Amino acid sequence: MSEKPRLDTTRLQKIAQAYWESAALMAAVELEIFTAIAHGHDSIPAAARAAGISERNAERLLTALTAMTLLTREGERFANAPDVQRFLVKDGERYAGPWILFTKPRWAAYGELSRRLRATTENRLGAYESFTVDDARRYHAATYSIGMGAARLFSRSVDLSGRRKMLDLGGGSGAYSIVATKTFPGLEAIVLDLPPVAVVAGEYIAANQASDRVSTLSGDFTRTPFPQGVDVVVMASNLPQYEPELIRLVVGKAFDALVPGGEMHLIGETLHDDRRGPLSAALWGLNEAIQGSTGVAHTESEVKSYLQDAGFIDVAVHPFVPGVLSRVAGRKPS
Repeated sequence: MSEKPRLDTTRLQKIAQAYWESAALMAAVELEIFTAIAHGHDSIPAAARAAGISERNAERLLTALTAMTLLTREGERFANAPDVQRFLVKDGERYAGPWILFTKPRWAAYGELSRRLRATTENRLGAYESFTVDDARRYHAATYSIGMGAARLFSRSVDLSGRRKMLDLGGGSGAYSIVATKTFPGLEAIVLDLPPVAVVAGEYIAANQASDRVSTLSGDFTRTPFPQGVDVVVMASNLPQYEPELIRLVVGKAFDALVPGGEMHLIGETLHDDRRGPLSAALWGLNEAIQGSTGVAHTESEVKSYLQDAGFIDVAVHPFVPGVLSRVAGRKPS
């Protein structure tokens, strides 16, 4: 008689407790625990004083963070893990604390995911249809640091030497344009995004002294005509926000706007072709139920087809951020 498969309750418990882990990490960022430890407040009493919490609660939190391997412990002293030290110390050059807190305003919405999955009303732009300038400022305060990191990776991965004009579709803070035009002399860029976002993009562009080479264009890239004569088009980190038909529309418009020999790069969270992962892409697709949009997660082959069907050649998937982002690129025939 074959043995019945047993339910792996340990695995299910770990999935369920991910909520607690997220809460602990967000609390540590908000209380600046990692910053305090980096500055020598590395015991429970010292961390408690720096964070303005009781020693009992400091012990609870630091114990949890140690079990999560975000901290290391030697006796009564704590230290940040290397990645925590690099990205979650507030005065660090690559501080990404706002990105960690990015989803916190949506916690109540995630708590009613089952109700939202039953909803029958959707729109193509989800929450972005009612975006205000203040919404855009909050959003990009969270995404700017991580966006600049991705932008630096893009400019290290793609040689845009000799290119003259880049169109940055849904460019948000303008990170890709800011970094690319700084990296490649002679390159200018246009950030096309919704009017409230374009206002905020202009603020980041000015703060990076890039206004002489990066401009903004207010509009909806599904309706607004694209500038002509561009030789690079980038659409980054927003693929799951849109349905396939919308992406095909945008890619087709990009193909028409590009000069012969121009290139397009679609960078985003993509599924493997068997649709079994990675988890990050699957969850970003699920997130669109919270936003009430028509967006879904796309496979790498599907994204390649969007480019190929528009007329691009030499279409290929390139490694970008393993398990998180893929870069799919193609070239307009000369």
